Amino acid sequence: MTYPLPGMNPYLEQSEQWPTVHNRLIVAIADFLTPLLIPKYQVDIDKRVYEVTGLNTLLVGRPDVTVQQSRQPVMRSDSSDTAVAVASAPIQVTLPTNEEVREAYLEVKDTATQKVVTAIEILSPINKRGEGRQKYLTKRQKILASRTNLVEIDLLLQRKSMPLAEADLKSQYRILVSRDHQRPKADLYAFGVRDRIPDIPLPLTPNDPEPVVELQMLLEDVYGRSGYEYFLDYQEDLNIFLEEEDRKWLKSKVI
Repeated sequence: MTYPLPGMNPYLEQSEQWPTVHNRLIVAIADFLTPLLIPKYQVDIDKRVYEVTGLNTLLVGRPDVTVQQSRQPVMRSDSSDTAVAVASAPIQVTLPTNEEVREAYLEVKDTATQKVVTAIEILSPINKRGEGRQKYLTKRQKILASRTNLVEIDLLLQRKSMPLAEADLKSQYRILVSRDHQRPKADLYAFGVRDRIPDIPLPLTPNDPEPVVELQMLLEDVYGRSGYEYFLDYQEDLNIFLEEEDRKWLKSKVI
């Protein structure tokens, strides 16, 4: 089975698949860009580390049940009138656990100065929710306040998109290309689940030609080399919000 869709495949967004897709796509972009940029620029893969506490496991026990079932040890007397303490039955609880999440991103650097010219981010679910979102937005704002270009790739249907001044602009997927010398203006590539992922220019130092990144081709290559046609269960219902018409269209393409 070849890649079944014209654009992004929402089945790749599922939690058990996305970390591998994310990492392989990062490497694929780096491998694609390197021969186009050397020797003036180098493409580095870097990682940041998150310590994530499972939000659904923060509750240790249930307070109301604990109060209701906690009792003082019962004193029982046997024939010798000796007091014996009887322990109450324990309540099984779940402790919060920390998970270390390593997330890769790309930096295009000037070879001579090692200055970061362009940052390339492929968003993960952790970037779009809770504390992870706040940390990413802080980093994003630092880039936007600097002389570094930003390419922000959002191939996730889940959660809110990253903020823009045009708050009413809606799309299923987005790619933002922000050139430092054009801010606050930027180019937004907005597309949907039925659309091909657009090719995008990679901004560099002004006056340098901008190579075009063929994301659709790279994603399809990752899909084929990773063997997803054998591992994805297209009979499974997606736990991702899609309008009913889009959900029917998707099923018609993959089954």
